[in-house]
Amino acid sequence: MDAFGDLFRGMRAQGSLFASSTLSPPWALHFVDGAPLTLCTVLGGSGWIVPEHRPPEHLRAGETLIVRGPGSFTFVDEVGTRAEPIPCGEHCTTPEQGGTRHRLGWNDSCGTSADGATTLIVGAYPVRGEISRRLLDALPVVLRVASDGGADAVLDHLAAEVATDTPGQQVVLDRLLDWLLVCAVREYFDRPGGEPPAWYAAQRDPVVGDALRLLHDEPAAPWTVSSLAGRTGVSRSTLAKRFAGLVGEPPLTYLTRWRMTLAADLLTERESATVAEIARTVGYTDAFAFSVAFKRTRGVSPSEFRRAGAAR
Repeated sequence: MDAFGDLFRGMRAQGSLFASSTLSPPWALHFVDGAPLTLCTVLGGSGWIVPEHRPPEHLRAGETLIVRGPGSFTFVDEVGTRAEPIPCGEHCTTPEQGGTRHRLGWNDSCGTSADGATTLIVGAYPVRGEISRRLLDALPVVLRVASDGGADAVLDHLAAEVATDTPGQQVVLDRLLDWLLVCAVREYFDRPGGEPPAWYAAQRDPVVGDALRLLHDEPAAPWTVSSLAGRTGVSRSTLAKRFAGLVGEPPLTYLTRWRMTLAADLLTERESATVAEIARTVGYTDAFAFSVAFKRTRGVSPSEFRRAGAAR
């Protein structure tokens, strides 16, 4: 598992919320659910995404925009068009229903037309856990992916699937959203002149990339800089210098932060597991040493973190 792919372990869609609509101007859709990530794709026509406290973004056919929550946003035919409450019925999105939901009836229920100029697909993406938050922290509030990229094949499948109502549809939509999200974020990080996170760019280095893969494949292994250098085929000093230069921190500091990220999710997901058991899972034979490292990294003890998670 590479450092990029590992972050998506906590972002797998399950019961993702979809909606599709064909719209005739003037129109405005206001999304208020504040989802951690919302994907907006125009299959035909164009429109404007107006995020909260951000400048408008023009969205053309084939383009995808990912909006990072929790702020709301509006999708409009022209900047300045206001979203007005209308009696949508069971097929429309309302705040009381939790925002965007998967349904196929917008074009009938909300007064839109089948021959409208713009066809929109929206997916509200649930994100949970500390692993997922690490990826969210690397993303801007608005992420644009142009057409003619690696995500185009996903859009074709998505458009076909969302237009039908067949058994197993939700599973297919979930996996398509996973596919689209990975392609979109990867294209954003790889774009010319882009500024990807240091750990993402470092994966391309033949030495540091191998070291990152080893740390993510075997986070509980008793790593030292020497043993990691031996596995990557370079000297200890070479690895330490290249890793710190590309990632921005020493190898074992990176490992400790990653172990604590894994432990944070385990503390909330495995309620019956003891702190000592979780410590062993992430590479600590001494529960006390684990607790010290966790509090130094997270600011609270493992038990306090677990209680706070249960309260949330």
